[in-house]
This record gives sequence, C-alpha cells and structure tokens, in this order.
Amino acid sequence: MIQRCQRTLNRPAEYRGFGFLTGADVKVSFLPADEDYGIRFQRADLKGTQPIPALLDFVIPRQRRTAISNGAATVELIEHVMAALAGLQIDNCLVRLDAPELPGADGSCLPFVQTLLEAGITEQTALREVLVLQSDDRTDPSADGSQITAGPVFHRTLVVTYELDYGPRSPIKPQLKTFEFSTERFVKDIAFARTFILKSEVQALKSQGYGSRVTEKDLLIFSPQGVIGNELRATDECARHKILDCIGDFALLGCDVQGHFKAYRSGHNLNHAICEKVRLNQQIKSPFCEAA
Repeated sequence: MIQRCQRTLNRPAEYRGFGFLTGADVKVSFLPADEDYGIRFQRADLKGTQPIPALLDFVIPRQRRTAISNGAATVELIEHVMAALAGLQIDNCLVRLDAPELPGADGSCLPFVQTLLEAGITEQTALREVLVLQSDDRTDPSADGSQITAGPVFHRTLVVTYELDYGPRSPIKPQLKTFEFSTERFVKDIAFARTFILKSEVQALKSQGYGSRVTEKDLLIFSPQGVIGNELRATDECARHKILDCIGDFALLGCDVQGHFKAYRSGHNLNHAICEKVRLNQQIKSPFCEAA
C-alpha cells in the first residue's frame, strides 16, 4: 500500500434496509465529495444538523458497535459502512441517512460494497495521507485477556491478525485469521463475513427493545448446537467479520495505515483504544477536525 491519490464515487448511490437496533426503515445515500472532505455522516431526518466526520474525535461510548455524534445528531452502527468505504479505498464521501442508524443489511458489508461498486470510483488529484507505524503500541490488559497490539510491518501495507477464542464452552470455535490488505482481497475474503451473536444475547437485547425485526436469516446466531437457521460462508467467518470491524474502526484515523495489528478477542472499544494510542504515540493529527 504505497501512497496513492484520494478517491470518491463517480455518482450518487442508494441502499435501503432496516436498522438492527431500532427496526426502523432506513434509506442511505452515498454522495461524491471533494478532495480532503473525508467520510461524513448526515442525519437527513434531523433538519439543520451538520454532517458528522467519521473520526475518533466524534466517537461516543457504545457496547458492541461504533457510533459517532456531534451536537444534536448521532449515527449508530457505522462500522460496516466504514469498512465498505475503507475496503474500497473511497476516501471522500457524504453518507446521508434518514434514521438513527445504518441498515443492518445481511450482517456483513457486502451489500454496501456492491452498491458502491455499481456507482463507480473515481481518482482525485490530492494525495491520501499515510501513517506508517514506526514503533509498537498496545492496549491496556483486560480482565478477559482481550488486547490489541500495533507495530511496524515489513510489507508497506495494513495487516490485521485476529485470534478468536471464547473458551471451551463457547459454541463459536477458536479461529485465527491474518489478512494483508488489498481492495481485491477485501472484496473476496472479508466483505461477506457477517456479524454474529449468541442466542442468549439476542434474547437479552430484545427484552431491552432492540432487534425487533432481526431474524436468524439476518445474521449469525449461535446456540450451544451451532448456527441457528443459517449456514456459515466460511469456517472462520467470525474471525473474518472481526477483521471487517477492525478495518472499519481503524478508518476512523482518517488516513491509510501501514502496520500490523494483532487482536485477541477484541471488540469495537478496544479498536478505538488502539487507534487513540497510535494517534498519540505515532503523532498523527486528524486533518479534518479543525474544519469540522
């Protein structure tokens, strides 16, 4: 991954679905944007609110997802759209939606990837900023052992290694996957991987009013006997999806990253934490914060 020119869409694109949290119908539009605009999300249903830059500074605390907020506007579940944009190296785009959250689609980012590819991608003139990791960083140890490290990589690209191991009683078997970034590999090997959850967690979320429209066909639900009412697209689909989440969350740095991230049992909060460490210790400054 050498330094490259920034990219945006050839034309607007649209995707419709429903939100996994609220169950609301959602129309999301992907609009071309000028150089150095970055990725921003705008709530079309909240009149007068400004687009929210998809950057670490605007991330708010959430469990099991990534959300950004600015003033009166909050957008939930941005990680899969962010992964699709980052995986296709689309750097400048306004994402406009008419609901509090992005559509859940099929639990992966493949429907968004297909929508963006149909719109086409155009190269711009300005160069894309690149952060080359020069030293090692790591998140603070967690009680369950989950952690992410980040450091230099021999190949000038982004490499993500994810180790998933929830213990011998989990119906999700241990998995280990290493992904070396290219747009072609992302589309082929990562974009299809769907989000997953335990049956007991689904019941708990529905008791809180979440996921009213979600069925076992919309994502991977694991019972002690395995996946319910669905089939895996790969034996290590869960680890691949975690890498998908990493790619979407790491894009919150606002630049390309060349380095090796090694994650063990991590989720979105740890993804954000390692990005904060990298930004601080590698001395990266977000190019869009002042303009926001």
